[in-house]
Amino acid sequence: MTTSASKPAATAEEVEAAWNDNKLAQVLYHDWEASTYDEKWSISYDERCVDYARDRFTDVAGSDGWPYGKSLEIGAGTGFFTLNLKLAGVLAEAHVTDLSPGMVEAAKRNADTLGFAIEGKVADAEKLPYDDGTFDLVIGHAVIHHIPDVELAFREMLRVLKPGGRFVICGEPTRYGDFVARRLSRFTWWATTNVTKLPALSHWRRPQSELDESSRAAALEAVVDLHTFDPDTLARMASRAGAVDVRTVTEELLAAWVGWPIRTFEAAVPEEKLGFGWRMFAYKSWLQLSKVDKVLSQVVPDELYYNVSITGVAQ
Repeated sequence: MTTSASKPAATAEEVEAAWNDNKLAQVLYHDWEASTYDEKWSISYDERCVDYARDRFTDVAGSDGWPYGKSLEIGAGTGFFTLNLKLAGVLAEAHVTDLSPGMVEAAKRNADTLGFAIEGKVADAEKLPYDDGTFDLVIGHAVIHHIPDVELAFREMLRVLKPGGRFVICGEPTRYGDFVARRLSRFTWWATTNVTKLPALSHWRRPQSELDESSRAAALEAVVDLHTFDPDTLARMASRAGAVDVRTVTEELLAAWVGWPIRTFEAAVPEEKLGFGWRMFAYKSWLQLSKVDKVLSQVVPDELYYNVSITGVAQ
């Protein structure tokens, strides 16, 4: 689903300026991403992504208390987590925030398309524009690794939660998992863009202007991705911020080792070369490997997995 008119990627000059101003980098990168974010990450609002969002939430926080009366998502992007959780019956009244105006508008458009009324604000997770004790639930997906002061963000989440309210943050990169995934992605990008220089495979090569744009985007992504996490250290951070009943879970080992090269390959070749059959192959491969990962979690240390999710309760 494309949520807005196409917006050019950041120029080399903008990327250079963003190295010295992280908040600018976050807005610049995510405003640009807003137009193609759902396509890039194969985001949808159907059974596939509803199941994914609900399962990520349930794995770390269970299913008690559904639906939560009033929820807030920080760094909501195009609305993936909130809207799919709402479709799953987890949420009732939904509010979303993001530092990027483009992302907030994209989330509201997606909600309108689905027939939902959600409230959206441009807001910094380190200084949320809400009164104390406003929400029953605060959520986020792949967001706190973008926030400079993560512990301050936890304090803000807890401040705006009602006593006994819960935060649930999913999909954050672990230190080791991110190390492996990025190297697999870089190798896949190098291999694909070089192999497709061969005359016999040139029809599998994206135009050079698109490859250059992707390279600039990747450079800016390195600016906005600030943290990776050790699960135990992340849990202690949330506890210091004032949370109780803190719990973490990890996921994606083999699924990440295969998934990241697949995503990178998709970005390096023309979209029309990869049809529905490829998409289903990629999705089913991820599903099957995720099942294997759950079995391996009995013996593999949690810090080796790619994603960590965390929940806690406000006092």
